Amino acid sequence: MDREVMTLNILVTGGLGFIGSNFIRHMLEKYEDYRVINLDMQTYAGNPDNLKDVEKNPNYSFVLGDICDPSVVDKVMQKVDTVVHFAAESHVDRSIEDASAFVRTNVLGTFVLLESARKYKVGRFIHISTDEVYGSRERGSFKEKDRLTPSSPYSSSKAGSDLLAQSYYITHKLPVVITRCTNNFGPYQYPEKLIPLFITNLLENKKVPVYGSGKNVRDWICVLDHCKAVDFVLHNGIPGEIYNIGGGAERSNIDITKKIIKILGKDESMIEYVVDRKGHDFRYSLNCTKLLKLGWVPEHGFNEALESTVRWYVENRWWWEKLKH
Repeated sequence: MDREVMTLNILVTGGLGFIGSNFIRHMLEKYEDYRVINLDMQTYAGNPDNLKDVEKNPNYSFVLGDICDPSVVDKVMQKVDTVVHFAAESHVDRSIEDASAFVRTNVLGTFVLLESARKYKVGRFIHISTDEVYGSRERGSFKEKDRLTPSSPYSSSKAGSDLLAQSYYITHKLPVVITRCTNNFGPYQYPEKLIPLFITNLLENKKVPVYGSGKNVRDWICVLDHCKAVDFVLHNGIPGEIYNIGGGAERSNIDITKKIIKILGKDESMIEYVVDRKGHDFRYSLNCTKLLKLGWVPEHGFNEALESTVRWYVENRWWWEKLKH
């Protein structure tokens, strides 16, 4: 794709969510000729406040709708040439309590989008997935061709959607590209996830609940680096391929917790160890050589990005307080 001469009409699903909203803002700021349609059902994690600053941008439009509804999807699909599919139920704890919404949104919703994209001959379909589809490993890192061994109903539903997307490339030659990213953090992340939950709890002088021993390890990436990676894959990725995206910042949950406590000037008495999550994967780790060789690299160091994230939540209580209460 020649970004100098091409104007893209992009459908972003789940654009009111954490990563989707950051991606939309990034694309509108970077490409003045690109047009973005945001299709979002506006569930609890789909927050209109996430994109208040771009609502009046002439290149942005919002459609309230369900990706599981073919009539809604077909209507918007006719207007676009590119799909970036973020929309998903993503909270592991919620999937353990009730998996039905995860199967519906993540599998059925992805099917409806793929079928519509096939029907209207969309030029590119970027399917956003997660490192959790690979499962856990104590040593080494997962490559794109490794077997999927998901542990939770959430990651299983995402693995199912990955395979479905891949099948549409193999069977129908729909130009699908799959990305699998590590744990994101940054502004506008719903305060049920570890980093924003712990920051906001501490700002309210509440304890932070650490599962088990807190030694479970994740690789962390600044959300803006993830957005830039998806942008890079959209323009440079090869249809049919899968690309791992990681920040190269593996940290244990307890290390993250202590860093946040230190940044906010609290002490470790604020830590409350709680019963571990069922089937809690010990460690996620991705080998991102494939994407790095294409020319993408993360730009934000973990410590700097974490401090910036903490500052954002300190300065934007208006955004998160109403979500928590």
